[in-house]
Amino acid sequence: MISLALIALTAVGAGACVSSAAYTSKIEAANPESEGRMLTVNGHGVNVLTAGKSGPPILMIHGASANAREFTWTLAPRLSADHRIFMADRPGHGYSERFDGAEHLGEQAAQMAGVLDQLAPGEKAVIVGHSFGGGVALRLALDRPDLVQGLVLIAPVTHDWGGGGQAWYNGISATPLVGPVFTQLVPTVGPAQVKAGIDGVFKPAPVPEGYFEKSAIGLLFRPPNFRGNAQDVQALQEELGAQSPRYPELKVPIVVFSGSQDTVIKPNLHVGKLKKQVEVDLVILPDEGHMPHHAHGADVADAIRRLAINDKSR
Repeated sequence: MISLALIALTAVGAGACVSSAAYTSKIEAANPESEGRMLTVNGHGVNVLTAGKSGPPILMIHGASANAREFTWTLAPRLSADHRIFMADRPGHGYSERFDGAEHLGEQAAQMAGVLDQLAPGEKAVIVGHSFGGGVALRLALDRPDLVQGLVLIAPVTHDWGGGGQAWYNGISATPLVGPVFTQLVPTVGPAQVKAGIDGVFKPAPVPEGYFEKSAIGLLFRPPNFRGNAQDVQALQEELGAQSPRYPELKVPIVVFSGSQDTVIKPNLHVGKLKKQVEVDLVILPDEGHMPHHAHGADVADAIRRLAINDKSR
């Protein structure tokens, strides 16, 4: 006989599915796929937002819990007059397709490389990576140096940090059996929780007005998106541990912007280690947290321009 508990659990699950479907429809209507350009890379869709019609190419790679819209109102407007800007959703984020093995940095870098192969064939681009995107940018430079003019890394993750720092909900969401069920509940509580916690990501800098809406953070809480993000985060430490011994291979100029009061990552465990392996132009921002491309967008854009024209002077 089916237990009352199982009946109740099934009813809750069914209700969550209906709720998550309604949420997905609403958030996608507010941030439509049609705003980007869908490319097929290695057999999988990659959504790319673009800005600028001429000039050196720039590829921007977003961090965890985000999507390409992070750059459309921060860095892109500062550069679009004289650069071609490609802002790509990583696999399973925004509107890019998720696939088996997408949590591996090499796979993500291959998708980003495919964007450049198609949109800027035969050219080298400046690669901009924020947070998790910094790890992907580094991997792209390692695996496809023929595509990379230079790297501008913003609060990047670069190394195995020795454990900890994982949110409990990512562990649950990433599991094969419970994860798909758990993530159906995320749209009912996730947006409100994140809005309340955004201050900590920017601290001590203020949160820009309209940040949640302008960066389309709400796309994260679609169940497949949330699950893919959790898988990325859960695999990251091991992936960086395997990748970081290769950093001495890097021969391109690297500029890193690091907030000294970043509480999302510990800069000394990331860029501090990177500096011991390869030459880095490190810009330390004493009154910044994990999002320096907002308040210091002009400085980041200037660094991008310098690398785009191969000018190493500051």
